[in-house]
Amino acid sequence: MIAGTQPATIERGQTTTKRVLPARQGGLRAFGIATLVALIAAIIALAFNENFKWPIVGEFLFDPNILIGISNTLLLTLCSMVAGTLLGVLLALMKLSSAKQFSLIADGYIWLFRGVPLLVQLLIWFNLAALFPSIGIGIPGTDWFIGFNANQLISPFTAALLALTLHEAAYMAEIIRSGILSIDSGQTEAAAVLGMRPGQIMRRVILPQAMRVIIPPTGNQVISMLKTTSLVSVIALNDLLYSAQIIYSANYKVIPLLLVASFWYLVIVTALTLVQSRIERHFGRSELARAGKKNPKLPNKSAAASRATATNQVGEAQ
Repeated sequence: MIAGTQPATIERGQTTTKRVLPARQGGLRAFGIATLVALIAAIIALAFNENFKWPIVGEFLFDPNILIGISNTLLLTLCSMVAGTLLGVLLALMKLSSAKQFSLIADGYIWLFRGVPLLVQLLIWFNLAALFPSIGIGIPGTDWFIGFNANQLISPFTAALLALTLHEAAYMAEIIRSGILSIDSGQTEAAAVLGMRPGQIMRRVILPQAMRVIIPPTGNQVISMLKTTSLVSVIALNDLLYSAQIIYSANYKVIPLLLVASFWYLVIVTALTLVQSRIERHFGRSELARAGKKNPKLPNKSAAASRATATNQVGEAQ
């Protein structure tokens, strides 16, 4: 012991706080700075690269054909997602049903439409007239009560809508089923005790709570669907990508027109991401309130209590 010093003593019941220093992250910080510098350098190199022909990109950014393609892309995304989600709910309920027949039908549907590539489905629906020249309602072996020419009925938009909807329903069924299974069975039992019918339990108890689990992957599916619509260009549907292809097939400005399409895809995806975040906050507000984070300006009482308890424990240990 050094002369003139006395050992530190802690009286019984006295609490002390120990300052916890954060671990040094110099290497990680340097890597982050280097990555940021490289990213800025890449952006500058792209911006001043004359081969990208930015003036042509700006010229066609609001071209009427491009705007029509954007509207068709958004319409196709909206219709296929709404129809696919509704069908997905039905398939999820069928798969969870106690009736084996419904469960087998749902399993077979999901197996088929998840297994066949979407591009193949698009081509099959577009060429459906080769299998069924006429489509109608009637008794087999007799004339149709109502009949339609398949070539006139299955337009490029109809073929795209059918393929995208049926394909998306298979994925949404699994997403919705996982959300329903995430709800504790006690919720169903409690609702049944109150005299609610199975349909009411599903609509008023299970699905509202399952939305917190369903929304994030559904938002990803919407964004994925938006980008997947670019496949419909193979059946000559005038979407965003096909509109750009039509223009550069005439003026041979391939890269600038592809940059125009990429720009609009990024704009729409950004908007959808913001909408998804707001919807997630709406359905997750009960969890935020439970965690004490409903109002970020107020101190988190539970967190403060935990810190106080930890401080006392440290003092007692010392």
